[in-house]
Amino acid sequence: MTDLPEPSADVLVRASRGVGRLTLDRPRALNALDIGMIRTLSAALDAWQHDPGIEVVLLDGAGERGFCAGGDVRALREQVLSGDAPAAARFFREEYALNARIAEYPKPFVVFADGITMGGGVGLAGHAAFRVVTERSALAMPETRIGFTPDVGGTWLLGRAPGRVGEYLALTGGTMDGADAIYAGFADHLVPSDRLDGLLDALESRADPPHALSTDRGREPRSLGARGPIGPAELVLLFHETPPPSALGRARPWIDDAFAAPTVSGIIDRLRVRPEPDAADAADLLVTLSPTALTVALAAVRRARELSDLRSVLAQEYGLVLWFAQTQPDLLEGIRAQLVDKDRSPRWQPASLGEVPPNTVHEALTFRPNPPLWD
Repeated sequence: MTDLPEPSADVLVRASRGVGRLTLDRPRALNALDIGMIRTLSAALDAWQHDPGIEVVLLDGAGERGFCAGGDVRALREQVLSGDAPAAARFFREEYALNARIAEYPKPFVVFADGITMGGGVGLAGHAAFRVVTERSALAMPETRIGFTPDVGGTWLLGRAPGRVGEYLALTGGTMDGADAIYAGFADHLVPSDRLDGLLDALESRADPPHALSTDRGREPRSLGARGPIGPAELVLLFHETPPPSALGRARPWIDDAFAAPTVSGIIDRLRVRPEPDAADAADLLVTLSPTALTVALAAVRRARELSDLRSVLAQEYGLVLWFAQTQPDLLEGIRAQLVDKDRSPRWQPASLGEVPPNTVHEALTFRPNPPLWD
């Protein structure tokens, strides 16, 4: 077994019976990511990539409330306020490199996105080969609510969601349950939370299904025949349950109609004339959010839809987040209002969509970060 470097105290790293297991271990902070955690995760993946004793990697979170609530944006605010732009850039570079690494990892990568999974948590879970959600899962990209834009490869997922669901989720920061996450392409399998330990044991033991695995509680195990050990794809399917109908799917008529408008103002106008109460609620929410963040997020998702691979999207997001961090007051103000003072009364600059300069999207998308994301 390959020796690992000294890990962060906030990530548990261990290996058992062919499974390399990584557990985010900051439950009181909903397992929010800091750079030490990112480095520990990256080091473990480096060590396990060529280790013949590791066949599968599993990533999960400690506690029952959440897998990962995102990155530590309070620390980002302090870095920006103190003028430490290199620290902010370093965090995003290492986080995005980890997102890409998970997507490209040569061994089966399983994530249990149980509970709250937002922002940076989606960056860890959304690009894995086997993305498991539960009845407790709550996934979102809520960046516009702090005057920011979806990142960590979120616009790659949003741009490939059905219809205009991606624009809706990006602008409103709406929360998905497990069924919604599968419908929108953010997850693959729904496994009840009380069966995750069983799935972990199955991944470790590769037990023959007739002896150890059951498709449903209280039913006899299903036999796959005398095939010997089976792989992660088949094991996850044995614990998978069919999700209920997605609320996002039912809302597609008004979402697709309104969020196909070319501008944020046009989206709000279309929402206002829809008969559905949820459409009116979405309009009421959008007028409270950062006009700059909404304008840029809409453009980012639509441009990501045209890009060919995750690395290209991450590079676009990296430029956008540093543009926000280095030039836009709304990011600091949004973090202050939502997470520091918690007065929920941000003062956006500019305050209305009509005041957003016409060259804002061009300026944001052409911003050249230093250092670049990919060397």
